[in-house]
Amino acid sequence: MSLQEDDGQEAPRSLAPWRSVLHEVIFEADTPAGKGFDVLLIVSILASVAAVMLDSMGAVRLQYGRLLYVVEWFFTLLFTVEYGLRLLCVGRPWKYAVSFYGLVDLLAIIPTYLSLVLPGTQYLVVIRILRILRIFRILKLVPYLGEAHLLMQALRASGRKIAVFLYTVLTLVVLFGSLMYVIESETHGFTSIPRSIYWTIVTLTTVGYGDISPQTGLGQALASMVMILGYGIIAVPTGIVTVEMSQTFRRKVSTQACPECSAEGHDDDACHCKYCGAKL
Repeated sequence: MSLQEDDGQEAPRSLAPWRSVLHEVIFEADTPAGKGFDVLLIVSILASVAAVMLDSMGAVRLQYGRLLYVVEWFFTLLFTVEYGLRLLCVGRPWKYAVSFYGLVDLLAIIPTYLSLVLPGTQYLVVIRILRILRIFRILKLVPYLGEAHLLMQALRASGRKIAVFLYTVLTLVVLFGSLMYVIESETHGFTSIPRSIYWTIVTLTTVGYGDISPQTGLGQALASMVMILGYGIIAVPTGIVTVEMSQTFRRKVSTQACPECSAEGHDDDACHCKYCGAKL
């Protein structure tokens, strides 16, 4: 039988027995071994993040700096081996490498190696805390996975509408910023159009730092318009996403990961991966 499907795509390959076992332990949380591995992984992640935070404290670093340095490299090497095993036990390593979890796993180990060339970058390993998202699978919080999947669908569906909305807001910001620069001028702190645009953004988002403010009556009138407009603008993206969420069909989501591409978020009754077609 040919390895090519009728549509020209490569047929999913079955993993070797030892790779299947390794995949079940590393990617699945349905077995005692898989759950134990994930729990141990999360404890290691929390410990490594705590070590980095402690190392950022001058007094602690002065007394325990060498120990924390060793601990950080221990966890980095541990996570490097784990990342390599994840690539090894999936049928399509590239699919996992470019997935959300794959990129997070890679970014979790790069800063320590990068610190050999650029000192200080090791503190960026706090990104490892994102790996704690795997706790949703471990604790069987399937409803949360379903809600996350629903939210992602809604965000993707409303992407174009939000892009148009942001373009409109950007146009208004440039317009109001330019008007405020003309009205207030450099005398009242609006020294340039970019700085006036900064003021408009701060005012439109209702942040209001107060570092610069209009002093003339006309400028204050324009500022009032921007403030009122800000309340209306904030509600727009919320409404867009809410409408898309109401139109998205709610489905039960499984915790199972594809043995070929490591993708998750499959329907609870799915037999094949909806991304690569491999058997689940």
